[in-house]
Amino acid sequence: MLNDSVEDFFNYLQVERGLAENTLVSYRRDLTQYMDYLKTMVKKDDWEQVTRSDIIGFLYGLKDANKSSATIARHISAIRAFHQFLIRDQSVTHDPSLHIETPKKERKLPDVLSVKEMDALLNISGNSPLHIRNKAMFELLYATGLRVTEMITLKITDLHLTMGFVQCVGKGAKERIVPIGNIAAKAIETYLQQARGKLIKQQTDNQILFVNQHGKPLTRQGFWKILKKRAQEAGITKTITPHTLRHSFATHLLENGADLRLVQEMLGHVDISTTQIYTHVTKSRLKDVYKHFHPRA
Repeated sequence: MLNDSVEDFFNYLQVERGLAENTLVSYRRDLTQYMDYLKTMVKKDDWEQVTRSDIIGFLYGLKDANKSSATIARHISAIRAFHQFLIRDQSVTHDPSLHIETPKKERKLPDVLSVKEMDALLNISGNSPLHIRNKAMFELLYATGLRVTEMITLKITDLHLTMGFVQCVGKGAKERIVPIGNIAAKAIETYLQQARGKLIKQQTDNQILFVNQHGKPLTRQGFWKILKKRAQEAGITKTITPHTLRHSFATHLLENGADLRLVQEMLGHVDISTTQIYTHVTKSRLKDVYKHFHPRA
């Protein structure tokens, strides 16, 4: 049956590959859609029966539904990884996903905040526990470029403020060390001394760094709501997402002359081509400055 092999596959991804939860969720969603197509549209109930034409038909269906090239590429990645697993597991004798081309991804330049906008976002003056926590979170993200998932899973023991770095676990369960500046370190110390205890109350066994108003671990959705509200308060009209602070961190570093390889390491990118998108951002901003200020532009 189709479903049994899929469950084996996800057990392999989780236990042996150590993939992040968000990646597992995406793979499961994509493969469920793929299986539904095979069962209902081409009436296949055995992986050995699946052909290259079946996969191409499924992908054309995604294209007809106006799915982006990035979405189709993600589906292909999941399908390919799954069929390769079936071969390794000796569940089938052929791989129908071989030689299926991945569409070229449209590389959209990420939205970034200017230094002035970032200053406005970080200028949180309230003294309530939630104001102090928000200040610490935003300062940490801008100082380190951590992904939001990495930040909300941080434990107090991951902080090494006196030594000037934070330890985090990124995609693929890969651990990395990222330096942290004095301003962010001070904001976190203030949060630990003045706010966190009031939020967690009697939950002394809770080691998660950032918690919500009930003392529970903060979620991605919870953080996004906090960020959107703060952006409105700061008068920022740009579209802002949890990744915006990460994009701004990388862009501002490169604009001020940071080495691309060092930025890659701090961001936790496996491939430097992922980091290179930020060089396009800085070039586009250089063009904007040139057009605005040069008398013969």
